[in-house]
Amino acid sequence: MGALIGGIIVAVIGVYLWIKWPGQVIVIQGALPIMLICGAALAVLAGIVSIKDSIEAKKLEKEAEQATQSSSSSEEQK
Repeated sequence: MGALIGGIIVAVIGVYLWIKWPGQVIVIQGALPIMLICGAALAVLAGIVSIKDSIEAKKLEKEAEQATQSSSSSEEQK
């Protein structure tokens, strides 16, 4: 979640700097916003993947818990 929020913040800073320094893409000053935006895109992507993984892990954990409960219920009936 932190990567997602940090990525969004850095993306906003990068877009702001790109607007503030127009036409300076070749020099270091103009390359900084592009690097920030690309890094922010990676951070946002990593944050989204992390959130999806945690949702999937919770879902699998819940399914395993239900399977354990159903198997223990069937053993008690025997």
